[in-house]
Amino acid sequence: MASVNEHIETNKDRFLNELLDLLRIPSVSADPKYKADVARCAEVVKTRMEQAGLEKVEVCPTKGHPIVYGEKIIDPAKPTVLVYGHYDVQPADPLELWDSPPFEPVVKDGVIYARGSADDKGQFYMHVKAVEAMVRTGNLPCNVKMMIEGEEEVGSENLGTFVKENKKRLAADVVLISDTSMIANDVPSINTGLRGLSYLEVEVVGPNRDLHSGVYGGAVANPINVLCDLISSLHDKDRRIAIPGFYDAVRELSDAERKELAKAPFNEQEWMDELGVKAVQGEKGYTSSERCTIRPTLDVNGIWGGYIGEGAKTVLPSKAHAKISMRLVPDQKSEAITTLFSDHFKKIAPPYVTVLVKPHHGGEAAVTPTDSIAYRAASQAMEDTFGKKPIPTRGGGSIPIVALFEKELGLKTILFGFGLDSDNIHSPNEHYGVFNYMAGINSIPKFYKHFTEMSATR
Repeated sequence: MASVNEHIETNKDRFLNELLDLLRIPSVSADPKYKADVARCAEVVKTRMEQAGLEKVEVCPTKGHPIVYGEKIIDPAKPTVLVYGHYDVQPADPLELWDSPPFEPVVKDGVIYARGSADDKGQFYMHVKAVEAMVRTGNLPCNVKMMIEGEEEVGSENLGTFVKENKKRLAADVVLISDTSMIANDVPSINTGLRGLSYLEVEVVGPNRDLHSGVYGGAVANPINVLCDLISSLHDKDRRIAIPGFYDAVRELSDAERKELAKAPFNEQEWMDELGVKAVQGEKGYTSSERCTIRPTLDVNGIWGGYIGEGAKTVLPSKAHAKISMRLVPDQKSEAITTLFSDHFKKIAPPYVTVLVKPHHGGEAAVTPTDSIAYRAASQAMEDTFGKKPIPTRGGGSIPIVALFEKELGLKTILFGFGLDSDNIHSPNEHYGVFNYMAGINSIPKFYKHFTEMSATR
């Protein structure tokens, strides 16, 4: 490993500059106006993978944004690691809240500020550079396949088709993903579970046109008021989700499991101070960390309607809209929850409005074992880098393809993330530490080494 470490140290400035170049590409998958930029980003990823020493690298078209695939097979008899990541990023709005332009990356006090820095360009690119270090020094101990997609932020709509059509090409022993976070830079951890997701949009329609609020207000229902009433009714006084049947499939954790997860350090007051809130809110009977990880949730992600421009316009709007996400836990199924929500929302709508529900995307929750060879290899790799054994944790986010890989490829996933919860992913001023970026590049070759050695002795 000495030569691998030397290569990484010698080239660390280049590794950083290459990432900054990647971050300058506004590969926003959700907005059609960035389609050309997303395609351009895929081509750059292809070039970087080829330069790292991967072979058979190609940009694979889909009905949406392309997938970039490459591999390095040194011996079919050796284990194979399938790396997954995504080069698409979230929209940068609201732009006025950024301290620097989101696609003009800056490095300040050892931190990279740019959209996609932590989610997921900075994290997937660690794997490209780690593979480069192993290949160029002749230290790649096993086979590697890499699949980097461009639709993760919009639900990976076409990835399932690609995986089903390429099962042989994607055959491997484990999936390795860096798209999660650690507890802290001095408290390494490995995420062992993710929540599922149901994401949808609702529309409440009242009169056939916007009306003068002085002439019609008080006699004609205001869709914004109705939408707010409907949303408010979705939680009861204990902050439980008030949709009949919502909790029927929830897999409750035992007291022992909850006690084990509680070993992860968490200071609620410091957490609140960092967020700028004076109190917490959530489902009765659970801690803040549990509410963020092992319990299902329902949140409004956006709401709009009527006049929102400068000045005043006394209008009674014709329509009101909201985007709503529900984070799910084992064994809730996203399609079933989407149906439950849709049926319930339409049922509780008053007769003076019409309600429409449009499902967007979803995915299933996933839990990975901590007794597998791959997990033990990842744990040892982190311990080698950080000098202490990582803590197993559960994450509150969703990576729907984890369940997809298990269903279609029969593979478990190791969530080998090096970000921090404070990295502002999906928010203005997203950032990623240079320390974290380099720690990932240094840890990944160690995972390959331990995974190969442990697999040989099983």
